[in-house]
Amino acid sequence: MSNEALLWMVITEGIITCITAYFFWKVLITPPKPEPDSFTANDPEINK
Repeated sequence: MSNEALLWMVITEGIITCITAYFFWKVLITPPKPEPDSFTANDPEINK
């Protein structure tokens, strides 16, 4: 493998690793969204 090919391979793998790490970190620090209770829509209405 030539020096130029090795350099391109290392640069490409470095960029891909940085992008992957950025999105992984973003997923870890993002607080979860509150999910609505999906079963309340399925509850029958109670006549009062």
